[in-house]
Amino acid sequence: MPNLPSLEKKDLPQAPSLLKLIGPSFIILGVGLGSGELILWPYLSSNFGLGIIWAALLGITFQFFINMEIERYTLITGESIFVGLTRKFGSFTPIWFILTTFIPWIWPGIIAASATLFAKAVGIPYSGLVGIAFLILIGILYSLGRIVYKTQERVQKAIILLGIPFVFLITIFFAKGSDWSALASGVVGKGEGYWFLPLGLPFATFLAALAYAGAGGNLNLAQSLYAKEKGYGMGSYSGHITNILVGKKENLSLTGVTFEPTEENIGRFKTWWKKINIEHGLVFWLTGAFTMLLLSLLAYSTVNKAAGVETSINFVIFEAGVIAQKTFSFLGTFFLLIAALMLFGTQFSVFGSNARIISENLVIFSPNRFKVEKMHLYFYLSDLGRNGSGLKCILDVYLHRTYSLA
Repeated sequence: MPNLPSLEKKDLPQAPSLLKLIGPSFIILGVGLGSGELILWPYLSSNFGLGIIWAALLGITFQFFINMEIERYTLITGESIFVGLTRKFGSFTPIWFILTTFIPWIWPGIIAASATLFAKAVGIPYSGLVGIAFLILIGILYSLGRIVYKTQERVQKAIILLGIPFVFLITIFFAKGSDWSALASGVVGKGEGYWFLPLGLPFATFLAALAYAGAGGNLNLAQSLYAKEKGYGMGSYSGHITNILVGKKENLSLTGVTFEPTEENIGRFKTWWKKINIEHGLVFWLTGAFTMLLLSLLAYSTVNKAAGVETSINFVIFEAGVIAQKTFSFLGTFFLLIAALMLFGTQFSVFGSNARIISENLVIFSPNRFKVEKMHLYFYLSDLGRNGSGLKCILDVYLHRTYSLA
């Protein structure tokens, strides 16, 4: 059972430049790109018009404030929100987070969608082997670099900085003046013959889109782990999860430290708080909202009320086909490749976030069996746990069987 020590006291470090703080928000932005941004909101906009797009902005705005409160806890304490919630609610808390993270994400369906788009783009029949190859590639990427977080941040930055400019350019090409006017009206809830919600809108799909206008669920809580890894505030005392193959192990700390509310520390906190709000506001809120608006506008401009519009990943394939018909085939193919890349990035970060959540909560639940020094091992085993082998290893550790892997 968790027996968490009280927070020690140290001085709050000075905040570095804003440029050096940019990073964690790219990861949580990448988590959301493969669900709400790429599929759900464009699908709803193409079928019911842009009068519902206000809800996308509302959803991502809610998530901005939720995420900032999560970051605030880590900024002040240097520990994850999972440790804090265990302090508050007791020993069942880590079990709850392990189960509610592992069960909903046990099947890597996002990578299957990515593989489907990739196969369609390159003109080969879809096979589960393509998805398996993508999963292996994710494993290889997580095996590069000394610090796992830095690898994750760099991959997501590359995907987002490649994907969003393309979406912007193709939307500029397709959208007419009337489409932009419809988007502007939709931001304030005015649709074609309705305000806010049209008749026939599938409520479950709408709520799913609202929830995933950003990340959603436990994935939002993972922002605490990335703020800690980036060294926000008191998180700079906590150490990093390093590569299991080439990384030099660091001294990890599960529980954190806080600071005395002296005038100097309070002044530093205000500086930290201002800068990380700007970081999250620019990268997560502004870029995420901009991307959702663009993708929804693109869908509205290309396939609005077209016959044959389907749900799920078939919607993206249909949209690419229309783009190819209205321009040239290469553009439709490239759209599929960019969409596949964005979905790949989503699965990449979902894996990383879930593995961090599970490994962190394993150590919280039973620190005597799951040593914090082995956190990097549990991180990789948690990812492997999706095919059963990693889960078996974790259970073996709990049952006092030993592993020499360090």
